[in-house]
Amino acid sequence: MSHSPTPPGPEVGDLVGVADGYERLWTPHRIAYIKGERPTPQAGDGCPFCMAPTKSDEEGLIVHRGEHCYVVMNLFPYNAGHVLVCPYRHVSLYVDLTDEETVEFTALTKAGLHALRSSSQPAGFNIGMNQGEAAGAGVAAHLHQHIVPRWSGDTNFLPIIAQTKAIPMLLEDVRRQLVEHWPA
Repeated sequence: MSHSPTPPGPEVGDLVGVADGYERLWTPHRIAYIKGERPTPQAGDGCPFCMAPTKSDEEGLIVHRGEHCYVVMNLFPYNAGHVLVCPYRHVSLYVDLTDEETVEFTALTKAGLHALRSSSQPAGFNIGMNQGEAAGAGVAAHLHQHIVPRWSGDTNFLPIIAQTKAIPMLLEDVRRQLVEHWPA
């Protein structure tokens, strides 16, 4: 039985730019999270929440700096605009905050809500903190509160079947919008 050779297919270069009917979701920043390569939660150089304020606002993705606390973009956002309110001081529990830190922590949470509402008009918010690894804290050693803007229909099948979340904006672009809309 003789077989005729398979006719050659198109060269890869011939397919560049040709629509194939698929939408692509590019989220390369999430590979560190998927691989479990999270920053070491130690005070000083190893803690991402101690390191962020030592950088420029742009490099550290800082949205706002207060006297005792600051607001930073989440590197692994659930939605565009997902920010974290953090004390500068390396403490792990809410009850460890001083009275001054607690007041500013709350004020920055409210300001973050105002900036998000003004910049992107979400339909709602999730606000919360996971204290301790057992509670789901990714960086349990440094307290941080999540503010996640929510829109009707922002949850779809991707997180459930593909363990993937589509984020439609770059962190740097969202940070710039929030800075522009931060209350005076």
